[in-house]
Amino acid sequence: MRAPGRTAKEEGNENDKERIDRGISPACRNRCLGESAGTRGDSAGRGEHKWRRVAAKPDGSGTEIRKCGSSVLYVHGFSFPSSLSVFWRLDGRSWADALNEAGFSVWGFDFAGYGGSERYPEMETATQHLGPPIGGAQDAVEQIARVVSYILEQTKAPRISIVAHSIGSIPAGLFATQHPELIDRIVFFGPATQRNLETLPGGLPSSSAAVPQWRFVTVKDQFDRFVQEVPKGHEPVLLDFQSWAQAYLASDPTSSTRDPASIKVPNGPLAGLIDAWTGKLAYDPARIKSPLLVVRGEWDTLNTELDAGWLLTTATSSPEKKYVRVAEATHLMLLEENRNALYRATNEFLLGR
Repeated sequence: MRAPGRTAKEEGNENDKERIDRGISPACRNRCLGESAGTRGDSAGRGEHKWRRVAAKPDGSGTEIRKCGSSVLYVHGFSFPSSLSVFWRLDGRSWADALNEAGFSVWGFDFAGYGGSERYPEMETATQHLGPPIGGAQDAVEQIARVVSYILEQTKAPRISIVAHSIGSIPAGLFATQHPELIDRIVFFGPATQRNLETLPGGLPSSSAAVPQWRFVTVKDQFDRFVQEVPKGHEPVLLDFQSWAQAYLASDPTSSTRDPASIKVPNGPLAGLIDAWTGKLAYDPARIKSPLLVVRGEWDTLNTELDAGWLLTTATSSPEKKYVRVAEATHLMLLEENRNALYRATNEFLLGR
């Protein structure tokens, strides 16, 4: 593992150099953005906060480690980075802050193609192309492995806990089954699980081969997705979407060059969801050997009651399994009114209560 601040050339690490050339972010050679993982006042802040947003960047500059109990790694989902999820502050408090308050050091990173991380060369084109979707589960699990290796080296701890959201649970689950000795506890929030469908919801194709390498996502796309699960006639539960949307567009430097403004995101995670929903989940939950919490919102349609039950039933090697359903919440609960219930459930489980 390279020390922060050294380049691939300085260390002569040709394997990492090849990863950069292929656009796969070398996530263990990282820097913490904005000193304390974010320079915007609405994303997680500065000073004594003991979380780290580890961006998958090659230069390693500015890395600072502050220890605060056991380490928790957050693995984001398929359309927005860690700065807009675990580190996003609502009413002055983020999920990372809540974990800090419980005594955990919180780490997050952006997969290649998101937020502060490198973009794949395929994403440099102006138009989408069919081809193997980039940023798939195996690629993502290699990035998680580099991040975990870095964290364990810095903290001198033998294990780490993982909190994964949505489709981020697929590479997180794959990593956990490949390296069970490195995992303390696992929290899957609204995880993507296996279904056996012939026709997929939301107009998704029935084969991941029909998915372009990457796609555009607009603010309207996100808003529609964020509110679609709320029952008609119910008061809105999404908070301060306008501020979030501005930061979302700012997470892609090229967003303003398109009309309407949009973010480019890899389609590998979406392809992984299609595979999972057609009976081909990328990992076997029976090989998870750590305590497992599945937490979901009452209105979540990506992870239904049946999905959560399937995952917990299939995770036969987990020594401790727990399920929490949060009332009046969607798949995006971390940005909603009842997010504190998510925080509490996660903290209590990670603390072994």
